[in-house]
Amino acid sequence: MTAHAPSGIDKMIDSAFVGLADFFDKTLFYGLKFDLPGAAGEMVTKEAPLILIWLVMAGVIFTLYFRFVNLRLFKHSFDVVSGKFEEPGAPGQTTNFQALMASLAGTVGLGNIAGVAVAVSVGGPGAVFWMVVMGFIGMSTKFIEVAAGVKYRRVFINEEGKTDISGGPMYYLQDIFSARGLPAVGKFLAIVFAIFCIGGSLGGGNMFQANQTFIQFVNATGGPEASVLAGQGWLFGLGLAILTGIVIIGGIRSIANVSARLVPMMALLYVIAGLFVILMNYQHIPAALWSIIHDAFTPAAGLGAVVGGLLIGVQRASFSNEAGLGSASIIQSTARTNEPIRQGLAGMMGPFLDTIVICSVTALVITISGVYEGGQGMQGITLTAKAFSTAIPFADHFLALCVFLFAFSTMIGWGYLGVKASTFIFGEHILVENAFKLIFCGFIIIGCASDLSNVIRFTDSLILSMAIPNIIGLYIMAPEIKKDLQAYLAAGKHRRVKGEGVVQAAE
Repeated sequence: MTAHAPSGIDKMIDSAFVGLADFFDKTLFYGLKFDLPGAAGEMVTKEAPLILIWLVMAGVIFTLYFRFVNLRLFKHSFDVVSGKFEEPGAPGQTTNFQALMASLAGTVGLGNIAGVAVAVSVGGPGAVFWMVVMGFIGMSTKFIEVAAGVKYRRVFINEEGKTDISGGPMYYLQDIFSARGLPAVGKFLAIVFAIFCIGGSLGGGNMFQANQTFIQFVNATGGPEASVLAGQGWLFGLGLAILTGIVIIGGIRSIANVSARLVPMMALLYVIAGLFVILMNYQHIPAALWSIIHDAFTPAAGLGAVVGGLLIGVQRASFSNEAGLGSASIIQSTARTNEPIRQGLAGMMGPFLDTIVICSVTALVITISGVYEGGQGMQGITLTAKAFSTAIPFADHFLALCVFLFAFSTMIGWGYLGVKASTFIFGEHILVENAFKLIFCGFIIIGCASDLSNVIRFTDSLILSMAIPNIIGLYIMAPEIKKDLQAYLAAGKHRRVKGEGVVQAAE
């Protein structure tokens, strides 16, 4: 199955949706065009979206500015996530681990399966290298945005009389500009971010996931000609919407509890299966690794091909781990901690696990199996399924399970992000929360009934545009967060001392 071809009710929904996708794609994903030499000396036109340049620059600058914090404090980051620095009496709604898992629930999705397949099939093996590089520098960006989210979060009592927390770029953008005498600028950027976040939650965090889940279930139940689900995207989406709604109605505690159980299990299941496929094709490992490095740097196919691989690799990595978009800081602001820097360091594990580990497994499976070479016309999950089927006979059914788990976790994570962006604009009211949750579940149905190309264009445009206002704020806050990091390290808060039968953070 090369693509989901809508018919009936699905076709009506898709026809209404294509115009919206065109508008956002052209408006928010503007790129610079330039000509580069191809394999035979011919000139090849490439387009570099400005939003990708913006994200790469931020990752490089923050990695250098914080003196490779992603390497220096990697072990401490792991220790925080593993629960060695818990603060039971601190304000918050989730543990460090739950906050990371809830955050990963929003990032470890079909970008790790379908998005990587698009990157390799379009950009070649060299795209894999650039995805890993983007994941590495993205760890530094994730550190600063999560630390800022915790530092500027709001703790309040909601209408039900319970302690609630709101944080993320909406709040730190507003505060840092207000502190500099520019409250109107801060409010404007915060609202722009919130609007993009709402759009991203409905697109990349919702419709893309639902769309690819439906396609894989159609494949696993007989294909487009024989499956009982063919042409019934809206009905499949209705069932998926009900399941998602059951979890997101419970708020962040419900989402965190489900994510803490679901994300580790599904990630481990997928990685083990991927490693099995790689080992079954062990004789092709050296050639695959060579092709990844070779295609990333050697212009044998022309400079245009190299740059093309770089661009698609960066794009899919950005879409997958969301470093620089600010989404993770919204969820991780709920962590039970008094140390913004500590949670920021915990947040670094997100891009590492998401892109450097999980995305790399998918990319290696596709590259080593060689299916991308004959995969012209295949889109997303279909290509990944073919790669897994080279070693796993029941690959379609296994991928259907993985796709469902990955998509479901992403939808519940992004459902929370959309709620918080909506309440920032319209107020912290139960009515606003419930209205958005209803709309969010409705878009799951639209995603299942829409063509993949329209979903991807809408998704990339909105979700990546969150980085525009967010990174502006991060640049302004960088000196402040750097001082906080230095103070954290000087106080020895990254070390552990043994107390009376327990391990406590050094104060």
